[in-house]
Amino acid sequence: MKRQTKSMFLWVIATLCVMVLATPALAAVETPEPTIIDEWKSVSIPVAPELKPVALEVASTAFLILDIQEPLCTKERLRCAASVPKIASFLTLAREKGMTVVYSTIPKGKSEQIIPAVAPVSSDPVVSSSVDKFYNTELEKILKDRGIKTVVIVGTAANGAVLHTAVGAAMRGLQVVLPVDGMSANDPYAEQYTAWHMMNGPGTRNRATLTQFSLITFK
Repeated sequence: MKRQTKSMFLWVIATLCVMVLATPALAAVETPEPTIIDEWKSVSIPVAPELKPVALEVASTAFLILDIQEPLCTKERLRCAASVPKIASFLTLAREKGMTVVYSTIPKGKSEQIIPAVAPVSSDPVVSSSVDKFYNTELEKILKDRGIKTVVIVGTAANGAVLHTAVGAAMRGLQVVLPVDGMSANDPYAEQYTAWHMMNGPGTRNRATLTQFSLITFK
């Protein structure tokens, strides 16, 4: 009996020792490496990209107005509402020059929902899709048939239709001009991110130009 008790005592001590020795190792295994989420607050804001002047060849340029419609661009959505007069002014110039103008709406959207200040005329193509306006639409064919090599893209949301359609255009070999005062989102960070992505993304940085309407001229 004494021998059994002693053996049991030694087994308990040995087990406790193993547990104590193993605890740091287990803790080290279970502690995750820092992720970008952990580093979020320590990441420095990139230097703002430069806005550059652009001279457009009218015949080979299209003006894409994306999702400037109800209910996405109402007076309650202040940043989009503020962009509409600027888009409208450039649209007037584009029409005077004879530039191709193409519109988009969200899925199941109607052209009648487009904000009146920038509404299409009967000859303007209107495509409907989610964030990438090339997806399941005739947009690529429309641009090819008109010999378009450059697209000026405006609309909402900056991080939605503008970003994804701009990437799609760049991947199809088009030059992309983004007037930053013509793109909007509910959160300014989304606009900032879109600008950064277009100027730094591997598929877009060599085909994108950030500008503003006042820096655009026509050849």
